[in-house]
Amino acid sequence: MIVMRPAVSGWLLIFRLYAGAFWLAHGIPKFLNPSMFMPPNGYMGQMIAHATQTSAAFYHDFLVNTVTPNIGVFAELVRLGEVLTGVSLLLGFLTPLGGLAGCFLALNYLAAAGEFHWSGIGTLNGAAFALSFFCMVLPVGRFAGIDSLIVRRPNTRAVQPEFVDEPIAAPRAPPD
Repeated sequence: MIVMRPAVSGWLLIFRLYAGAFWLAHGIPKFLNPSMFMPPNGYMGQMIAHATQTSAAFYHDFLVNTVTPNIGVFAELVRLGEVLTGVSLLLGFLTPLGGLAGCFLALNYLAAAGEFHWSGIGTLNGAAFALSFFCMVLPVGRFAGIDSLIVRRPNTRAVQPEFVDEPIAAPRAPPD
């Protein structure tokens, strides 16, 4: 069991809330103004068209053969994924899964933008990946989150030492 000091727990709470707000700030506008994001005239269509020209080689075929014919489904998955990731992190509910979803989204955005190399780390997509990764691997939901209510706590009974009286042999000199 990881025992955290209150100061560390507080910083993890701030970190988790920021990550959740980050994902919600990107996902909610896609629901509030769907014509701006959804295909055929929205940003998603433009982003996929641009990504097919600039994406990494391994990702290009996926975009052309799978995403483009099903762009409406993928647009729904993107906006729903961003909102659910944000809600998960804000509430501290299944935070490792929320962090994993955020990592998946960010890696897809990096690959689509052709930033799947070291210089992509300094982009917004790289920052989104880092935020999500730390939410996935650190126990950020165990302080002031729903995860703290559902995580099974180990038995914390104190171990009682038992002393056994044994005769102590007299010290001997080492053999020559």
